[in-house]
Amino acid sequence: MEQPNTLKGADPRQDRHSEEIRCLDALDQPAGLGYSIPHTTALSNGLPLTLLPVPDSPVACLQFWCRAGSAVEQSQEHGMAHFLEHMVFKGNEQLPAGAFDWQVEAHGGISNAATGFDDVHYHLLMPKEALPLACELLPQLVLKPEIRSDDFVLERQVVLEELAQSEDQPEEQAFQQLLSLACGEHAYGRPILGNRKQLLQQTPEQMQAFQRRHYCAESCAVSLSGGFELGQVQNLLEASPLAELPSSTGAEPDRPALRVQPGLHSLELPRLESARLLMLWPAPPAHDLTALSGTDLLTTVLAEGRSSRLVRDLREEKQLVESIDVDLHSLEQGSLVILEAICPSERLEEVHHHVSEILRNLQQQALEHTEFKRAQRLLDHGHRFAMEGAGSLAQHLGQATLMKRLEPLEEPLSRWHQWQRDDLQQVARTLDPDLACTLLVTPK
Repeated sequence: MEQPNTLKGADPRQDRHSEEIRCLDALDQPAGLGYSIPHTTALSNGLPLTLLPVPDSPVACLQFWCRAGSAVEQSQEHGMAHFLEHMVFKGNEQLPAGAFDWQVEAHGGISNAATGFDDVHYHLLMPKEALPLACELLPQLVLKPEIRSDDFVLERQVVLEELAQSEDQPEEQAFQQLLSLACGEHAYGRPILGNRKQLLQQTPEQMQAFQRRHYCAESCAVSLSGGFELGQVQNLLEASPLAELPSSTGAEPDRPALRVQPGLHSLELPRLESARLLMLWPAPPAHDLTALSGTDLLTTVLAEGRSSRLVRDLREEKQLVESIDVDLHSLEQGSLVILEAICPSERLEEVHHHVSEILRNLQQQALEHTEFKRAQRLLDHGHRFAMEGAGSLAQHLGQATLMKRLEPLEEPLSRWHQWQRDDLQQVARTLDPDLACTLLVTPK
């Protein structure tokens, strides 16, 4: 019996393909996320605040952001930004060591912090009833570090141990070598953890100077999302040390734009379990949101999910690799696209050849309609899922406020859906294998 709705002699796969296209096209217009417009304001000293109440949320997330990542370190300060993040949790007279964690955990809260190339941020998630305490504790902890000499010496050993652990991981060594080769003397080529020699030479006085220089109203931002009333929050924060943040003592120096150095390199590492192909390309800086959205789409086409081009070809069909990923790292002075393929050593050259071939074909042939729409939907849903929690909302809003790129939460969805598949061929040319800094890593 003939299948209904299938023309005699037609290929049923083509009919299913056409139906998939119709379904994907029907999803072209992204729906909103259902949140109110974030409230933007500032404290009396100019410190920007972005507040997003979420009705019925049982928790509230307060985050403090500062443009004091490793990229702002001067020549003798390498590792200082991350080291300071550690020292903040050593406390002060009002909050002795351990008192902050004890009070947060006693209320069922969670705290954390992270240092990157461009920024550092501190995170406090609490039940909404404890928000007044959060507004008191986090500013007191972050902005009043005492940096006592004995604590400085002890915590430096913790940082040095963290550095040693990183250096002992062959995968970390390979990744850092790639950054060093690609970025050269630029700050993005240096480990965020710093280096042992400089860490041993740094003093509490240098750290205090670093903190005063970068932790100022113009270089910081606060975000808050979850269950709270707008009316009470600004008064709570105005009464905290946040309102005491001074103005900057001078303009920040211009940071050099990143210039990636292409080339083919090899590296042997002891204790490495499998070989690795690492490739790195430059991408537009973080402020070029439209251009970055195109790169985001292309990396999704290449390596997001089992039906993406690289995964399907190299892992699912040819079974040449254990895994293959392509990630976009959005950075202020120039973003990075990094490909990592893990495979047996004897297949490394073959994997490199096939990856290069796929990337070159992508420059010559337009994307298939279905894979283009699939990438849009994956990014659309990924953004929606990421915006579901109070913590991820606060992080998104905090970083955007810090970098003065605050926009409606739905705007990334619109950017992805404004791209046409033919336009991505131009983006594909930026991922030319000859433009990459390539590192072939094998076990020793």
